[in-house]
Amino acid sequence: MITISFPDKATERQALAFLLGRFSGRVLEGGLHLVPEVALEAIARENISFTVKGRASYGQQVAAIRGAAPASVQ
Repeated sequence: MITISFPDKATERQALAFLLGRFSGRVLEGGLHLVPEVALEAIARENISFTVKGRASYGQQVAAIRGAAPASVQ
């Protein structure tokens, strides 16, 4: 899983509308999103701007799988 962010709320809404039903993911605090690596190419093909923050930590990934909020977002 990769942590990404979007430049503004409008872009974030557009991306979430596109991603919903296509890929699993998780919205974190602070405007960060966890998405699988394959989603990055799909978002880019849709010309949706995003910034890759890095690989998700183990804790973030486990929290996403369990459906719980991670203890801390780094």
